[in-house]
Amino acid sequence: MTAEVTIADGARLEPHPLRAAVLGEVHARPFTPIETPRRVLHFAFETTPERAGADRGALAKFCEQRGIAAPKPSDKHHRVEFDAIALRWEQHSEFTTYTFELPSRTPDAPFHPPAATLAAPMGLVPQPGPALVAVDLHLVGDAERKIAPERLFDRASLAAAENSDGTALYATDFRADAAGFVRILIADRGLGAERAGALTQRVLEIETYRTLALLGLPEAQRLGPSVRHIETRLAEVTAATRSSNGLEANQSLLEELTSLAAELEAGAAASQFRFGASRAYDEIVQRRLVTIGERKVGGLPTWTSFLARRMAPAIRTCATLEERQANLAQKLARAANLLRTRVDVELEQQNRDVLRSMNERTRLQLMLQATVEGLSVAAISYYVVGLFGYLVKGLYDAGLIRVDPALATGAFVPVAVLLVWWIVRRIRSKHIKGAE
Repeated sequence: MTAEVTIADGARLEPHPLRAAVLGEVHARPFTPIETPRRVLHFAFETTPERAGADRGALAKFCEQRGIAAPKPSDKHHRVEFDAIALRWEQHSEFTTYTFELPSRTPDAPFHPPAATLAAPMGLVPQPGPALVAVDLHLVGDAERKIAPERLFDRASLAAAENSDGTALYATDFRADAAGFVRILIADRGLGAERAGALTQRVLEIETYRTLALLGLPEAQRLGPSVRHIETRLAEVTAATRSSNGLEANQSLLEELTSLAAELEAGAAASQFRFGASRAYDEIVQRRLVTIGERKVGGLPTWTSFLARRMAPAIRTCATLEERQANLAQKLARAANLLRTRVDVELEQQNRDVLRSMNERTRLQLMLQATVEGLSVAAISYYVVGLFGYLVKGLYDAGLIRVDPALATGAFVPVAVLLVWWIVRRIRSKHIKGAE
């Protein structure tokens, strides 16, 4: 499909880079006509990106060996025919499907021979991953409306309905048979090949997406005990917070809340994709059922009512657990913020006490320093006066002065003390200014 638009004189408009992909998406999985009667074996396998790449390569090799067209690297679906068998391959984000359309050997005897004897074509390609879905669908003619689903399926689990105009009856019991196949019957009462192909594909999609949607239930059941434990411990920690005193006790509670939050986030991160996928697959199932337009058949439950009773509780369980995880995360965050505030306040109180102690210690140091300075002034003055006394006595003995040395030394004492005090004060002032 070309993405370019041609206008007058052969000129072309520059297309958007994604225009071709967008235009092709609505035609990505077209319905293919199916002639009645027909036997259809449908498989779905879980595939990681690595497995999907290997599966594409295996399918290409399978096609090349038989001289038929192989899928292109960008193809998400491919349909080929070989040996009177039609193979439809589709690759999705997390699973890959193989659908084999086989001739019906016994159109008047549904599901004969058993599917296990007809599944040999699936062994021609390597299994791309763990099998999720295996369906044995039998499309048979029933213009005279003589087929009774009650004779073919388990009555306790049987669900059957007609399409919107009554041209087809489809029924199943959603149970795996001895070979592991879920059997689905479609009775053609005037569908035509194109509508038969569309109905067959929609019914297969319902069974496939139903199975995929329910993959979220085991995950919810696995996480349920962990979420209950976190809820219980949160209530206990919150109650303990009311009576806890002291930094150490509050820090211990905060560490436990942090551990609970980490456990919750780990579970939520692991289940986020699965729960989101379950919601999306369930929505696809519901849309397919609406598109078919079901009508009741006798007293049998329709597929919509059967799945609403059996499947809806499982989907609701996943949604409820996801809501509990979100609400619990908010509660843990609020409780942790409250405890963190209390810890911060207590730390600030401790810091205030430390600063107060440091101030007191500094005041004592200043007092001690002042005392030492006073003593140092006296000591220095004593040495200065002593030196001055030696000087005066020497001068007196030499006859250079006539003042009594003792009198001169005594008169110099206050001068020496004042001079030393002034010098010490100047030095301390310079140090204080330099520190500022």
